[in-house]
Amino acid sequence: MNEQGQHEDLKARLVEEARAVGFSACRICRPGDVPQVAERLAEFLAAGRHGQMGWMAERTGWRGDPTALWPEARSVIMLAENYGPDHDPRAVLARPERAAVSVYAQNRDYHDVVKKRLKRLGRWLMAAAEAEAPQIKVFVDTAPVMEKPLGQAAGLGWQGKHTNLVSRDLGSWFFLGSIFTTLALPVDGAERDHCGSCRACLDACPTDAFPAPYQLDARRCISYLTIEHAGPVAEDLRPLLGNRIYGCDDCLAACPWNKFAEQAAEIKYHARDDLRAPALADLARLDDAGFRALFSGSPIKRIGRDRFVRNVLYAIGNSGRGDLREVAQGLCADADDTVRDAAHWAVARLAQG
Repeated sequence: MNEQGQHEDLKARLVEEARAVGFSACRICRPGDVPQVAERLAEFLAAGRHGQMGWMAERTGWRGDPTALWPEARSVIMLAENYGPDHDPRAVLARPERAAVSVYAQNRDYHDVVKKRLKRLGRWLMAAAEAEAPQIKVFVDTAPVMEKPLGQAAGLGWQGKHTNLVSRDLGSWFFLGSIFTTLALPVDGAERDHCGSCRACLDACPTDAFPAPYQLDARRCISYLTIEHAGPVAEDLRPLLGNRIYGCDDCLAACPWNKFAEQAAEIKYHARDDLRAPALADLARLDDAGFRALFSGSPIKRIGRDRFVRNVLYAIGNSGRGDLREVAQGLCADADDTVRDAAHWAVARLAQG
């Protein structure tokens, strides 16, 4: 068997092994298959749409060009991991005394789960191609890698009008991970856009965070505001948060392609009962130790107690529930400036009736 045939056979076995370790899909592209990324990234940054995410403006040479990140890499193996919910994540929005937590954060931190799978698959690949002495690097959402364009280039899905990747097989509910390798594996074709005239995701956004289809202004995105944004949220945006205290699934959940989505097989992604619709009053009373204990092993832990309670207080202010006013009043003397500001805002908003 010649080298091309050997790599085709290796790729077939790789796809099979990827599914065996728990990934939902595996596709391959070249590092240079996303030439449009650098220009789009530059435009996004120039418009200031990254908000306080200063890290996005760092290492743009790598972020905008995967070939510069690791020049020796010849293939990028893109992996999808399904985290589909077993419930409608929008149902809790009709329960203002309860908190809405993004589906992906209702159990274990996906970074840990996906990275373990990537490393396991990477070890398998190095052993399977031992004669070629391949090298690999694994990435999951923590390095200057533009996973979504690479995912489209590899054929996992396409970037929808909400800028997230959409799959005809998985819908919108999947994580991305990548393995860069020095092996020149056979590539898959890029996926084409299947959004058509649909505007469901754009119309579903509570804060109008999409200036145009396929464009996102993070400064108005609830996921950014509740997770990445430090300090007080602009007062005109606070009422639009509703009871969303960590992330937002509205644009993902609105996508019609979710009719093909399935519940996550990985039990670590199944929603914890206490995070499906937790009571705002209970969350507001968390001190630092209680916050750390409740969210041990969760992605929520990284934003810290103060930012989290800030979000909870905005939700309390939006609840219209007079019985929660006392909870907010109890935090008006909190040690954190932003929490105090949020508490006073919530009390004043509830007083308006």
